[in-house]
Amino acid sequence: MLRSITIGDLLDETAGRFPDKEAVVYKERSLRYTFSQFRDVCDLAARGFLSLGIQKGEHIAIWATNVPEWVISQFATAKMGGVLVTVNTSYRVHELEYLLRQSESTTLLLIDSFRGASYLEMIREICPELDECEPGRLQSARLPHLKNVIYIGEDRQPGMFLWRDLLERGAAVPDGERMARQRELHPDDVINMQYTSGTTGFPKGVMLSHNNIVNNAIKVAECQRLGAEDRVCIPVPFFHCFGCVMGTLACVATGATMVPVITFDPGTVLSVVEEERCTALYGVPTMFIAELNHPSFAERDLRSLRTGIMAGSPCPTEVMKNVVEKMGIREITIAYGQTESSPVITQTRPDDTIERRVSTVGRAHDGVEVKVIDPVTGETVPPGVQGELCTRGYLVMKGYYNMPEQTAKAIDHEGWLHTGDLATVDEEGYFRITGRLKDMIIRGGENIYPREIEEFLYTHPKVLDVQVVGVPDPKYGEQVLACIKVKPGETLTAEEVRTYCEGRIARFKIPHYIQFVSEYPMTASGKIQKFKLREQAIRAFGLEAADGIETA
Repeated sequence: MLRSITIGDLLDETAGRFPDKEAVVYKERSLRYTFSQFRDVCDLAARGFLSLGIQKGEHIAIWATNVPEWVISQFATAKMGGVLVTVNTSYRVHELEYLLRQSESTTLLLIDSFRGASYLEMIREICPELDECEPGRLQSARLPHLKNVIYIGEDRQPGMFLWRDLLERGAAVPDGERMARQRELHPDDVINMQYTSGTTGFPKGVMLSHNNIVNNAIKVAECQRLGAEDRVCIPVPFFHCFGCVMGTLACVATGATMVPVITFDPGTVLSVVEEERCTALYGVPTMFIAELNHPSFAERDLRSLRTGIMAGSPCPTEVMKNVVEKMGIREITIAYGQTESSPVITQTRPDDTIERRVSTVGRAHDGVEVKVIDPVTGETVPPGVQGELCTRGYLVMKGYYNMPEQTAKAIDHEGWLHTGDLATVDEEGYFRITGRLKDMIIRGGENIYPREIEEFLYTHPKVLDVQVVGVPDPKYGEQVLACIKVKPGETLTAEEVRTYCEGRIARFKIPHYIQFVSEYPMTASGKIQKFKLREQAIRAFGLEAADGIETA
């Protein structure tokens, strides 16, 4: 049974049912909100956004780790109708400018820095006008839509509001204004936008409605048997659906307590789980591996753990066994999907065998249609036959922002979302992901699109041509390989290429392997055979042991 409710109304409903129950716990900040307290601070922040003149449907971008202000902003924007645009914390100047311009965001919230990269320096590089403008009155040559920059920090910054300014302004706005705006919102309105890439190489803003993500959060929670008694440790980033739909929203949908970790650290995760008696833990396989191998793991009391989600990339059998037996997460589930499907399409159930949890991505969620088709004919193939996985139902995105042609390529005239993933389904409805139609690279749960890196490397003055492919890696699943042709008369080293990338594209996109080539393997019709580049690199770098089909 699907629900038709806005995110703001859902929070109000849950706060009404469990007013004094813990909603949000930040052990690292010694911060705790009950559901009624959390609702109240979200209402106050929503009034703050209203004070800036932000209208229903305006885009509000947030560039931050899993800080408390992130989750408050998620529900505050949902209450006043602003569309939250989530920004990858690894983005650098090139990617940030593109996202803010393409999304036409009028407001940006940001923290100081992350992993040595200064967010403040980057936004000032793009918008030097901040140094001279009053807060809320930015007029940027490069980002004409951006008016408000809100700094999530204590120190006053030129041209920016502080987070506390937002709350102070909100206190001056009558709550009736917020309530009136909240009543205007419809469950089918777009409320969340996340950026994903494609074969064009340019990221696309996936538009998701209240209906999309509320119902997906509910289905994800059902597969874990989450309830109000559960406490969910969320170390995965909020800017992905994993964090902000499967994590925070699933907790609000069920009355479970969300226990976020600001930035993933295996020791911190283990401490949080132990001290807060978490019953569920989320992560990609590399996170679970890091936790299992942490020096303090053996002395941790993790007996409270019962369930959780592993997603992002395939789970090796031994890792799954250790998660079940050593961590005690006997009901751990595997989830599969993509941003365009809100995100989860299929998921294992708590009583599925370990074999099913490592060899399949589970069964379709209730109320979701899934089929496997012949990519050439479009006909549905029988069980056991490989084809493209397609899905239809409430979970399919509203489309890509300002990209109607790309939307039409992704969603056909019958409403089926074409995932681009190759899969098989067995007689009992369990799906296996067997490969990809396109060349997407998945490195430690991050989707990397070769064309985007190729477009960037083409800007290097010594690069004549470049092809980017994924090669197998035992730790991350895949790593990025760049095969570069150098311009005649020029010389170029791998170190020069990496230095050129530093600070300009996200670190996980910087090629791990670089090969300089004179020619590319081609088909008779002149198309480059990327699979051959991959095979050659596997031999050249001795990666045969790590080779194998990677799933999405």
